[in-house]
Amino acid sequence: MDLKLPIVIIDEMTEDEVRSQGELDLASGEIRNVRFEAYDVATKGVPAAQRDYEFTLGVLRNGAREVEFRIEVDAVGGRYSVTPSELLELKGRAAKLFSQAPVPPTRLH
Repeated sequence: MDLKLPIVIIDEMTEDEVRSQGELDLASGEIRNVRFEAYDVATKGVPAAQRDYEFTLGVLRNGAREVEFRIEVDAVGGRYSVTPSELLELKGRAAKLFSQAPVPPTRLH
């Protein structure tokens, strides 16, 4: 089964955060096609290689509902992934998330 889900990736830094988008492969736990927002990875390297890096999390959304999960980062290779145990737990949480009808996101006026 080839199931890839779009996710938001948040690299938490000491005083800031770096956001990106990616695709989580639910079969392997690999995260591919990472696209950074307002961050020059070519110049700075992955956020996990920076001194003020703290941790990385992922967000899976269905309308206004969301599930957060831990992401591991290989700072040298620049690869993002989810551990097998985290992936197993996430699959159950994702099934519950997507089995419910989506709640439309709230709008701010």
